[in-house]
Amino acid sequence: MIYLDYAATHPMTPQALAAYAEAAGLVGNPASVHGAGQAAREKLEEGRARVAATLGIDPRTLTANSGGTEGDNHVLLGAAQAWQEQRGKAGHLVTTQTEHSAVLAPARWLEKQGWQVTFLAPDRYGRYAPEQLAEALQDDTALVSIHHANNELGTVQDTAALAAVAAAKGVPYHTDAVQAPSVLPVNLNDWGVTFATFSAHKWGGPRGVGFLYVRRGEVLPPVMLGGGQEGGLRAGTQNTAGIYAAGVALTHAEAVREATFAHLSHLRERFVEALADLPDLRWNHPPDASPKVANLTLKGADGEALLMNLDLLGVSASAGSACSAGTMQPSHVLSAIGLSEADARSSLRFSFGAATTEAEIDAAAAALRQAAAWSRG
Repeated sequence: MIYLDYAATHPMTPQALAAYAEAAGLVGNPASVHGAGQAAREKLEEGRARVAATLGIDPRTLTANSGGTEGDNHVLLGAAQAWQEQRGKAGHLVTTQTEHSAVLAPARWLEKQGWQVTFLAPDRYGRYAPEQLAEALQDDTALVSIHHANNELGTVQDTAALAAVAAAKGVPYHTDAVQAPSVLPVNLNDWGVTFATFSAHKWGGPRGVGFLYVRRGEVLPPVMLGGGQEGGLRAGTQNTAGIYAAGVALTHAEAVREATFAHLSHLRERFVEALADLPDLRWNHPPDASPKVANLTLKGADGEALLMNLDLLGVSASAGSACSAGTMQPSHVLSAIGLSEADARSSLRFSFGAATTEAEIDAAAAALRQAAAWSRG
């Protein structure tokens, strides 16, 4: 199998697997005061500290959770709750049309609760300008939520510039940065964001482990009540082995990040060149996108058929659409940047990792040609 779906999930790295096995043998609850509990606590905090060091922040600002979806929901719903408790009424939220569903779903839920939500429209490549955000802000804007790197297009936002616009108006700024670590540089202090969300399985750590950054001094209600773990922001016994493995995986990924970036850039360029003469092909990702992602449209081909044919040929990729209730729905991201419904249904995303080889890229390009021929009849 040629695995080219790293944006969906990165296979656990050997470093993460070894770290997980090491910490999984610890028997103590990290909240316990006895020696076994403190041994587990030491591993948990080492994992957190490793992640925090890579992100350029104090470990005490980092809450361990289950991943990006939980973190995004926590920020949007928690910030809305805090606003309403303080002011006694709903406010205004700014987000974008190309966010992950983990942001869009709670934003739309808030709309039903009386909140006003502005969904910024992207340019051709999924980018948002600081001036655009400035025009959208209102006196009652409670939160801005704009992703850093898009999961379908790889588009990278100027998060520091956007966060500065919000800060000038005193508005908290959240970024879903799930797709950034291990490929793109991340320094949350330089970005100036209030909140940020991360997911370990995107950088080769275990699934079901993530992190929420809350800047010192900011107030966010807890997502769960109970024993008061994670500074009171998230109750429940922590996944010691998962958090430790996530930290080890990210430490290793950061050590080779620049080399990984160069490798992925080369692979994507090779992939684009290998398909240069394929008829009716359009590339959707911007030239300066994260090199992890290549998004294309094959006019006249059926995306679902392309995926099935690629799978038969031993290539794992993903469609530029989400599967809902067994029906392929056009990607909201591709629709937002102007693709027709037909073209959105004819789109695929290929995403690469450090372990991807040139031979796999060449084989995937050949497989796509064959899959396209089959799909078009």
